[in-house]
Amino acid sequence: MNPGGKKWTLRRYLVAGVLVWVPILATIWVVSFMLHIMDRTLLLLPVAYRPETVVGFALPGLGAVFALAVLLLTGLLVTNLIGRRLIVWGEELLNRIPVVGSVYGGVKSFAESVFSQSNSFRKVVMVEYPRAGAWSIGFMTAENMPEISQRLGVQHVCVYISVALNATAGYLVIVPRSQVVELDMSVDAAMKMIITCGVVVPPAPVERAQIATPLA
Repeated sequence: MNPGGKKWTLRRYLVAGVLVWVPILATIWVVSFMLHIMDRTLLLLPVAYRPETVVGFALPGLGAVFALAVLLLTGLLVTNLIGRRLIVWGEELLNRIPVVGSVYGGVKSFAESVFSQSNSFRKVVMVEYPRAGAWSIGFMTAENMPEISQRLGVQHVCVYISVALNATAGYLVIVPRSQVVELDMSVDAAMKMIITCGVVVPPAPVERAQIATPLA
């Protein structure tokens, strides 16, 4: 009998089971949470038209269908002339309200940058942060900073550095372009690496398996 070998075998089985179930349970939890949030959109309906009133019981997931319908109808509305005028009028009204206008303008600019066809958040880079010799993975969000580059005399770029375990939080740093190292890593691969605290590391690209050099 080899108690040590049996113990190692049991540990290997346990780790293999954890690796199977943790991603499944995490995915179920995230999807359930998102469906729960979307189901809250049904509160926008009058009480008489809510599923609980019509069929007598709640229908999980119906909020996602309702939210999708609202988005499609909103997109249809804002793409015609009357809808665009209403949106412009509403934005002008919001921009006149202190604090509200700043928050709305910032969120709208962020959403337009992320969901547009631009290169924002689509280029993975590496910068020396928070000190020289310590490198952080980030996403180049702007390659042209005219005022800053003019004042400092060197072209600067914006890099967003996500926080491990929470990719939605992070820091915005402005660094000289010459100090930015561009990677061949995809955004999805970089997100996985950040969220897993570096446990999941993407392999080096076959065509470029050498140390990256800073951008010129």
